[in-house]
Amino acid sequence: MSPHPVTLTDRVRALTSSFMQSAGAFLHRLGIHPDVITIAGLIVVVIAAVPIAQGDHVLGAVLLILGLPLDALDGAVARAMQRQGRFGGVLDSTLDRYADGVIFSALAYYFATRSEYVYFLLALAALNGTFVVSYVRARAGEADLSVKVGLFTRLERLAVLLIMFLIPGLLIPGLILLAVGTNISAVQRLWYVRRHLDT
Repeated sequence: MSPHPVTLTDRVRALTSSFMQSAGAFLHRLGIHPDVITIAGLIVVVIAAVPIAQGDHVLGAVLLILGLPLDALDGAVARAMQRQGRFGGVLDSTLDRYADGVIFSALAYYFATRSEYVYFLLALAALNGTFVVSYVRARAGEADLSVKVGLFTRLERLAVLLIMFLIPGLLIPGLILLAVGTNISAVQRLWYVRRHLDT
């Protein structure tokens, strides 16, 4: 089996690992449970979805940026407390899917209220691709195969979302990129599984 590719997420984690380790230890000493941080992260996304749905995409992006550290801190706190159970990981992945759904649903709502149904459908296509990317990884994991390949992992998707929200002229190009890229990534992952699992 070929070596696993190094993703953008892996690189970012390596660069921030020292800081996150310190922050996780600090929050653990304060008695903050990682599940609370995970839930707080979803709440921030839900709050950010409101201005996104209303067309204030810059404000939505700023709120998402403010909530970004929570997405990594829950794992850092879990490691600091030497958490043994697997529920935290399941909760984190589940709420990540809810967060994806909330953001793309808000975007779809924005286009629907403007009767821009082609873009509405593109938002749904991006949502479907996002879910399938995660679904393939989860099902492959059940077969003991780690799958991180793909052009649009969660960090890349988030980066595109933030850029297209912060720069109004890039909203539609970013949406098209996500609609196409997420579904290509889903096929990439499925093909990876096809090559590395017995048929």
